[in-house]
Amino acid sequence: MMKETLTSRERVLRAIEHKPVDRTPIDLGVHYSTGISAYAYQDLRRYLGLPEKKIEVIDTFQFLARVDEDVLERFHCDCMLFHPGYPSTRTWKPRGNYEFEISNAINFTIEDDGAWVFSGKRNGRMKSPAGGYFFDGVGFDTWDSELDYVTEVAKHVEKIYKETDYFTLFVGGSTAHFSDHPDYLVKLMLEPEEIEKQCERGHEWNLQSTGDIINKCGNYIQGLCMGADLGTQIAPFVRPAIFADLIAPWIKKYIDFVKANSDYKIFFHTCGAMEPFIPILIECGVDIINPVQVSCKNMEPFALKKNYGDKICFWGGGCDTQGALNSGTPEQVADNVRYLMSALAPNGGFVFNQVHNVMGNVPPENIVAMLDTAYEESWKYGM
Repeated sequence: MMKETLTSRERVLRAIEHKPVDRTPIDLGVHYSTGISAYAYQDLRRYLGLPEKKIEVIDTFQFLARVDEDVLERFHCDCMLFHPGYPSTRTWKPRGNYEFEISNAINFTIEDDGAWVFSGKRNGRMKSPAGGYFFDGVGFDTWDSELDYVTEVAKHVEKIYKETDYFTLFVGGSTAHFSDHPDYLVKLMLEPEEIEKQCERGHEWNLQSTGDIINKCGNYIQGLCMGADLGTQIAPFVRPAIFADLIAPWIKKYIDFVKANSDYKIFFHTCGAMEPFIPILIECGVDIINPVQVSCKNMEPFALKKNYGDKICFWGGGCDTQGALNSGTPEQVADNVRYLMSALAPNGGFVFNQVHNVMGNVPPENIVAMLDTAYEESWKYGM
């Protein structure tokens, strides 16, 4: 029987820093791209025979659940979500025996064809088709409270820090200055001077927002997140040289500010075929890349580890959600986890997580196979 010698928080921090760990750390739900659909989560709890409880939705549009501590413990997870929960909630029953707690800021209606519509009290409208698992449309503020969000986060992460040994990080609160919206991509090519002005404004907002987070959350969080999807399934959205010239200097300037004023790690979320950007992000001071979309072009895991594994932490890439996890058998899921961990986990610099979120129709037995195998394999990579 292997024995843990590190706390979860120590384990994650040491993995990020490429220091020896007792086992590979495991995450489910510390970020809005490392989590699990509320539908799949309710199915999973019932499959495991855990007590019935209210399923709290903390990302309304991707429709992600808060992962409760009994599930984190069951799967030996090392991270906990920073979100404090909505000040006021209401129960939503979309179909069958599914029942969720959602923000009271949401108005919901059902259309004649069975589609659900979520709308804000002032603006915004999101839609999920009949039988759907998440929403698309124009987003809106689901906090909608006079309570200051960062202050409420600070209270929650203080509790996590003092009462548990989980790692946590703040999601949001900064912009990475890049968008995959077609209008933005055209402007990037034709109006670089306007992009420069946008970046300057965004940087000023970043400093104000992040300064507030640092002041209120202190060392109760261990990281900050930035995010911008840089790739499609087969190629980057733009030439890396354009990104390096126009966008990267502002990211570096922001990260320099964060590291001069805190010990936070920088978690950068970017989907797609983004391998050419990794050296640029390393130069900017990024500590962590997520979700490591290994099914995309030029994202072969052994090559990623060989070329960048000593310079950056890969957070994700541990199970292919576009293949094995969604459509394979539990045995195929386990084989996929073993293969991907054999590529990414050796010599540290890796936190196990599936590629992006677990979708709503993933069978619970596949989720169990993924996380149980990750824990079994994690001991192979302790140092």
